[in-house]
Amino acid sequence: MRLEITRKTNLAIRAMATLNEAGGRVSGKELAAAIETTTTFLAQVVTPLVRRGWVASQPGRTGGYELVVEAAELSVLDVIEAVEGPTDTKSCVLRAGQCSADNPCATHEAWSRARDALVNELAETPLTILSPHGVVQ
Repeated sequence: MRLEITRKTNLAIRAMATLNEAGGRVSGKELAAAIETTTTFLAQVVTPLVRRGWVASQPGRTGGYELVVEAAELSVLDVIEAVEGPTDTKSCVLRAGQCSADNPCATHEAWSRARDALVNELAETPLTILSPHGVVQ
């Protein structure tokens, strides 16, 4: 598991928060401006969200993007994994390959607990507490 979130994932989270606040269709140009990216990169950002069935994409002059699920049903971890793929790859932080309880590295136990805590926190953080610019509770 990586301890960083890519720009694409950050923008995807912000796009979901923006669409949740909008409560309806938002043009690609408006959404790109709201999350501070280009319309070209926006398409790459939103594609995994459309594939998951969370966002509808309507092409054309009157088209745009719209959230089609309840944001409360999704967690930050859901969006991260939609864009980045699975977070628990079992990759060892000290050596190449996987790390396991059968063949642990020096930090296996501590890293496993830290990884589990981080994943649980992200899984328990609903999109509904996010604004496009950060957390609002």
